[in-house]
Amino acid sequence: MALDGIRMPDGCYADGTWELKMHVTDLHRDVSLRVTGEIHIGGVMLKLVEKLDVKKDWSDHALWWEKKKTWLLKTHWTLDKYGIQADARLLFTPQHKLLRLQLPNMKHMKVKVNFSDRVFKAVSDICKTFNIRHPEELSLLRKPRDPKKKKKKLEEAEEDDLELEGPLLTPGSASEIIYIGPVKGSIYSSPGLYSKTMTPTYDSRDGSPLSPTSAWFGDSPLSEGNPSILAVSQPISSPDILVKLYKPQSLLDKAKINQGWLDSSRSLMEQDVKENEVLLLRFKYHSFFDLNPKYDAIRVNQLYEQSKWAILLEEIECTEEEMMMFAALQYHINKLSIMSSDNHMNNSEKEVDEVDAALSDLEITLEGGKTSNTLGDITSIPELADYVKVFKPKKLTLKGYKQYWCTFKDITISCYKSKEESHGTPAHQMNLRGCEVTPDVNISGQKFNIKLLIPVADGMNEIWLRCDTEKQYAHWMAACRLASKGKTMADSSYNLEVQNILSFLKMQHMNPDPQFIEPITTDINPECLVSPRYLKKYKNKQISARILEAHQNVAQMSLIEAKMRFIQAWQSLPEFGITHFLAKFQGGKREELIGITYNRLIRMDAGTGDAIKTWRFSNMKQWNVNWEIKMVTVEFADEPSLSFICAEVDCKVVHEFIGGYIFLSTRAKDQNESLDEEMFYKLTSGWV
Repeated sequence: MALDGIRMPDGCYADGTWELKMHVTDLHRDVSLRVTGEIHIGGVMLKLVEKLDVKKDWSDHALWWEKKKTWLLKTHWTLDKYGIQADARLLFTPQHKLLRLQLPNMKHMKVKVNFSDRVFKAVSDICKTFNIRHPEELSLLRKPRDPKKKKKKLEEAEEDDLELEGPLLTPGSASEIIYIGPVKGSIYSSPGLYSKTMTPTYDSRDGSPLSPTSAWFGDSPLSEGNPSILAVSQPISSPDILVKLYKPQSLLDKAKINQGWLDSSRSLMEQDVKENEVLLLRFKYHSFFDLNPKYDAIRVNQLYEQSKWAILLEEIECTEEEMMMFAALQYHINKLSIMSSDNHMNNSEKEVDEVDAALSDLEITLEGGKTSNTLGDITSIPELADYVKVFKPKKLTLKGYKQYWCTFKDITISCYKSKEESHGTPAHQMNLRGCEVTPDVNISGQKFNIKLLIPVADGMNEIWLRCDTEKQYAHWMAACRLASKGKTMADSSYNLEVQNILSFLKMQHMNPDPQFIEPITTDINPECLVSPRYLKKYKNKQISARILEAHQNVAQMSLIEAKMRFIQAWQSLPEFGITHFLAKFQGGKREELIGITYNRLIRMDAGTGDAIKTWRFSNMKQWNVNWEIKMVTVEFADEPSLSFICAEVDCKVVHEFIGGYIFLSTRAKDQNESLDEEMFYKLTSGWV
């Protein structure tokens, strides 16, 4: 026994024990324990707490192995099984740590998040607490660094920003820190899904809670504060906020922002996220499933906010007319939000008959949209036939547009020299499956063009269609969009697509009668409603007048309808939903861009953003990643495989985007279906 305390040259003692060094973060104390490799992790923590002799709730604490960047959460595993020896240093630290979360509306909130959970699970818990359905669409993003600003100045600007925005919870609430996920045995009851007979939670006109606050959020800690702040859009208070925020100047800058997405299958701690760090909560996947204003007021508002900031910071391109339309919608939403807040301050406890609300919702669900009684809609596929001007830039650049009698059948456009020749052989024929469809519209100039990039063996053929009227454009554009996905005009979404296009165009109309335009008031601040590009081009008075003119087209909309229209208009923009990454393609000599959307991959020119080649997910057999050389290889059913090396970004981020969109495409309308977390990891993690 006298030899027990003798230390051997290898650091072990004569009795086979050795010293395990640990640091207790809460107490800032270093502690050493005599252990053997056969002791399990739970036993180590028990010994440590006994040695500390501090009365405290240690239930949230766990061991973190710094060198290997891993949590030791399997408490039944021994030190030997984990491979921990005398040279290891462990941290005994809380799993829930403080995080400063910036929501899509640019407001900051202090939250306690589980740093040992995988990011996918952590985001799910955050969304449950905030009552945001379909958390699989969101993720966490590191704050982009503005290369023009020095690091010290950047940190100062961040602090100013936080003070300027202020906490999300109202002063005087029980706590300004929100605990995310189960803590000390309490489980929040905000559901991520709802049943078809569930009572509507929000007013379908203004998005306000129908029931009292406590019932609205259940056991969520937000009920202690002011939950409606998440569902209400707050106007931008000063143009200085826009000036301070980082604006990507090019497609390459946009690609660099996407380097910051966190790995969903690893924990925050494993990815070097520090306590009190600022992370951005954003809609990562642009595939918004079952967006219902009656249940999704917060989700709709945060989506509206993300789209609003994307337009103001020029993260997505739009035309001048579209910008004025977006500004008019913003102005309208700001006015209604202020009025709505005032109204609900006066009647915060308005009663709603839950049975009536449920029956009303059921009636809407059963009735659906207007259906046609004509049997022809079911038994035959609709067709389009009209005179359309066609332009092939590569072959007929000097000749310009040429008028053809065009017929659109199934997913094919056939062009004839005249209507009389339409029963013969067409002069041109185009199969639109897998093509890129881009609008080129100017309402005031009566320009209604459709740009088609049609896949061929060696790339893409560019074809332009010019329509004469809005109605003709809407029908042909809707047909082209469906055909690109391999769908015909018999698809149930065709008429809805036509109506969406027509309403989008109608919102951009300028009101010719000045007597209906309200006089310019001081409450309109164009510097907070349009992007910097247009502020440089026009004077504030000119912009204000155009915003008020455009406002006449949206003035009758309810608050929630205006937000939904804003989101739909954002989705109609050509660049919507394309996430860019810098890549070098096999056989290519220079770096290009790979664009990933909900249904396809796009090879793009890094300078212009033009599509070079498109590959649809529906045609994909499988994809593989060579982790050593960062190469992603995608195999297709009837096309050569695609290989590219990711530049300046971990290929895991690209791999996760592809797998994530495949996962989202498997979602069904069954509202009671729970999220298959393991399937998400199988499709996105690459090694599970």
